[in-house]
Amino acid sequence: MMLGLTLLYVGAVLFVNGIWLLGRIGDREVSVINILVGALSFLVAVYLIFNDPGNSTAVSAGAFTFLFSFTYLWVGANQLLKVDGRGLGWFCLFVSITAAVVGINSVSSISWTFGFWNAINWFAWAVLWFGFFALLALAKNIKKSVAVYTLFCAIFTGWVPGVLILHGIIST
Repeated sequence: MMLGLTLLYVGAVLFVNGIWLLGRIGDREVSVINILVGALSFLVAVYLIFNDPGNSTAVSAGAFTFLFSFTYLWVGANQLLKVDGRGLGWFCLFVSITAAVVGINSVSSISWTFGFWNAINWFAWAVLWFGFFALLALAKNIKKSVAVYTLFCAIFTGWVPGVLILHGIIST
């Protein structure tokens, strides 16, 4: 259920960030959801790591969740502080590479529907965070493409699977 909870709000924050990248929401307004989802996913990561520190699966899930919670907190802080986001962009490169490695590692554990979806998600997030890196750190003129892909990821890697997990339609 923790995964469903987290994915639902990841879908929400990515959706709002995609709309923001399209210029439909102001900078300061988008900071609110980023800080809230960053804090929520931070708490989930802390719970996963410290609730059962001997459980290596939970600890690694918490560690990887921190990557995303720090991203959302950083986006929120950048908007409030009115900074350019280059540092966040370089962090996104780190997240992108890590997500690609996790995706490759996840391929070896594909034995059922969730495993396949999980591997695809990690690759989708690797591409998305690489887009954030290119947009922020390298100042590439790809804002609209990144916005549209962010909306795609919001729906198909966060929102829909989060709702399906919370309703018990798919299990992890």
